[in-house]
Amino acid sequence: MNRVPLISLAFSLMISGAAAADEGMWTFDRVPVAAVKAAHGVDISPAWLSRVSAASVRIPGCSASVVSRDGLVLTNNHCVRTCLVALSTPAADHLQDGFLTAVREDEKTCPGMTAEVLVSSRDVTAEIQAATAGKTGEAFVGARETAMVAAESEACRDIAESRCQTVSLHRGGRFVVYRYHRYDDVRMVFAPEFSAAFFGGDPDNFNFPRYGMDAAFLRLYAQGRPARTPAFLPWSVKSPVAGEATFISGNPGSTERQLTVSQLQALRDVSLPAALVQLAELRGRLVEYSRRDEAAQRRAADALFTTENSFKVYSGRQMSLTDPAFMEAKRQAEAELRARVAADPALAAAIGDPWAEIATAQQAYARDYMTFRQLETDAGRGSKLFSWARTIVRAAQARTESAEDRLPEFADSRLPAQARRLTAAVPVDTDLERLYLEFWLLKTREALGADPAVLDIVLGRESPDALADRLVAGSRLADPAVRQALWDGGLAAVQASDDPMIRYVLSIEVAARATRKVWGITVTDPTSEAAERIARARFAVYGDTAYPDATFTLRLSYGKVAGWSWRGRDTGPFTTFGGLYARATGAAPYALAPRWIAARARLDPDTVYDFTTTNDIIGGNSGSPVINARGEVIGTVFDGNIHSLAGAYGYDGAVNRAVVVSTAAITEALRKVYGRDALVKELLGR
Repeated sequence: MNRVPLISLAFSLMISGAAAADEGMWTFDRVPVAAVKAAHGVDISPAWLSRVSAASVRIPGCSASVVSRDGLVLTNNHCVRTCLVALSTPAADHLQDGFLTAVREDEKTCPGMTAEVLVSSRDVTAEIQAATAGKTGEAFVGARETAMVAAESEACRDIAESRCQTVSLHRGGRFVVYRYHRYDDVRMVFAPEFSAAFFGGDPDNFNFPRYGMDAAFLRLYAQGRPARTPAFLPWSVKSPVAGEATFISGNPGSTERQLTVSQLQALRDVSLPAALVQLAELRGRLVEYSRRDEAAQRRAADALFTTENSFKVYSGRQMSLTDPAFMEAKRQAEAELRARVAADPALAAAIGDPWAEIATAQQAYARDYMTFRQLETDAGRGSKLFSWARTIVRAAQARTESAEDRLPEFADSRLPAQARRLTAAVPVDTDLERLYLEFWLLKTREALGADPAVLDIVLGRESPDALADRLVAGSRLADPAVRQALWDGGLAAVQASDDPMIRYVLSIEVAARATRKVWGITVTDPTSEAAERIARARFAVYGDTAYPDATFTLRLSYGKVAGWSWRGRDTGPFTTFGGLYARATGAAPYALAPRWIAARARLDPDTVYDFTTTNDIIGGNSGSPVINARGEVIGTVFDGNIHSLAGAYGYDGAVNRAVVVSTAAITEALRKVYGRDALVKELLGR
């Protein structure tokens, strides 16, 4: 493959040609097998790809893999935190103390969790482009959404236990409808203690060396029995070796490598600073709350983990966008593409100047972002009660509207998934609900203080703390039966409801929808249309041999086991059990769980615990299997190094690294720390 066009197309910051060798999150139908062979000497066959795809799993926010013929699934501990909290009782804190099963009857259903395995995909670009031909602005986006929903409905017509999703690739250059087999019964099998999974805590997060047992096992069930899964990844008990070829199959969440320079500048100057300021303050509030007592510390652990993790992610992204060299590389790549377009009069006439149109939209982005953020994308700020109320209200309204007038997420084909998420039996912590709502209301008052009319709608004459108290104390939405009744009752039931959270969401809905509409007209719609023209220009100039931005759909990346050098310091690719015990201090976050202290003499100190690879990853890859050339799973991704955070906007093969817990370490721990011999036998096919 010619790497020079790919570098330009991906808008990546490259130090050298060699650094680009392992770049890419590739759709399975376009894996560059020749490049893999040239870089790592590995032949990837269609059969290999088919088996890996069939064993890859998507769960909420994360990835996973099938590792036995009886539906056993490997993922990360941090990907199942919500399930562990939901399954906990006053007598058993599974987040802190882990979850162990001796027999399959002990496996417990994770409330609301689904798992999806990709079954098929179909390119629907021609249909989508035909539907949008000749349209602009709001009409263009509306026609596109209608056509995407129609493609989903057709793909899943009369197919039970399926979910279909139409995805835009290459920023609108290609459209694909994916069909998944959906498992609604997903059960917890094994999870280690929080102190083992997140050993090193926030200080070690996005760093290396790491010593985390961030792994967990789920099981897929069908009709009340373990699912039969003949396509699974064989389990390796061998430690990886330096230079070994590695493949990661998973669902990277979102990258923005194909954004224009003006869009990156808007992120750098507007949205990222706002997110960082709010996350920093929210973290402080959660820390203060956790200091009340031991119970508060337990309740806040998951929320604090998520908040600290998000803060580091956004900090890393901001660091890359404030790097002059990084931004200059982006400018040069954009200038090259624009020059190539300008050199072709016919192409230039067909494309116009979408870069200028997007730059104009960024002016509206800067002006309206905080209003849109507070009333729409960040509304409720983590409150489950608020989120459920908004879903109930919007779904009820959508079912009275025409398909063209609905919000896209409430199209008929998407309502069943909304209903499943809404009615799952998920626990509610009222103290955290108040904290989240009060914080959101405070930040909204700060952001919208210059717009008293909107602020009056959001707060009225109440203070943020009083309003949050009233809404949480009076709401009955924590009961799944109440949510189900409101969903089933439709708009009449919603409008008649006296639940204060429902009444509140209804009271702000007109303002929120108006904000969303303005945002669409001034930002989303013109940007989407212009981005599709840039995608057509990119295809015309470079062809379609590049990977698209991540979209939380199945991708394959390739690389090798390797460390890195940075500012004169070499970091090796491995840690061991021996290093874990040397790192332990006895004080959090470097304290070992009692099981690990007791097992020290039984563990092989030279077993590779965690390791790093050059694979190109991003958030959403958490839980992805790391696979060797033979198609065996040798680890699961649970993090990246600090340099990988810039992977949202570009890949630098010299320093970007995935962080993995090895299957060798998982096997050793299952046997000698947790005594899960039956689980090990299943993994080894015995």
